[in-house]
Amino acid sequence: MVKLYKLDGSPPARACMIACELFNVPVELIDVNLMAGEHLTPEFLKKNLLHTVPTLEDGSLVIHDSHAALMYLADVYGKQESFYPKETKQRAHVNQKLFFNSTILFPRMRNTTYPIFMEGMTEIPQKNLDAIEEAYGFVEEFLSRTKYLAGDNITIADIAAYPTVTSLLIFLELNAQKYPKTQAWLKDLEKLPYVQKGNAKGLEDLSNFIKSKLG
Repeated sequence: MVKLYKLDGSPPARACMIACELFNVPVELIDVNLMAGEHLTPEFLKKNLLHTVPTLEDGSLVIHDSHAALMYLADVYGKQESFYPKETKQRAHVNQKLFFNSTILFPRMRNTTYPIFMEGMTEIPQKNLDAIEEAYGFVEEFLSRTKYLAGDNITIADIAAYPTVTSLLIFLELNAQKYPKTQAWLKDLEKLPYVQKGNAKGLEDLSNFIKSKLG
């Protein structure tokens, strides 16, 4: 059985939880309490020296990057190739959007959450909000070209990005008139049962925690 070490509030962990639900992965979900330092224990560091969540363990294989985990889960457990196409050019489109989430979307969220969590920041700098706004613009442009991020059907790129974007909304509300394609994409994914199950609770947990810290 696959083991997924996770924290519900983590967008990358939620992406993996969504994928496990979508692909019917036989998985044991294991909570890691970061505040209690459970990610720094010798046992956890042996699995993942980066001490991050999510961490996916499948037998002797341990994956400590959510995007690599999504690729693996889709290849091994996915029954529909459309979520991660094997055709080279189609897969390149998906990979490109996975890296977009990894290098643009998620860092802009982490650059805001980390100072709140670790440095006691109580007010979000305007530069952070401007960076999030710019990210919304990128997403809107992608969705103006195709219905979903990497094409006209849902892929693991959408599964990776959705928890990140919904988390960014905690800090900066989306202007639906300015970003109608993004709004439609969010609403479309939100109604999917496997997305709801993997994302809703963790998003609420993160939102409540952030709002308590920002007052």
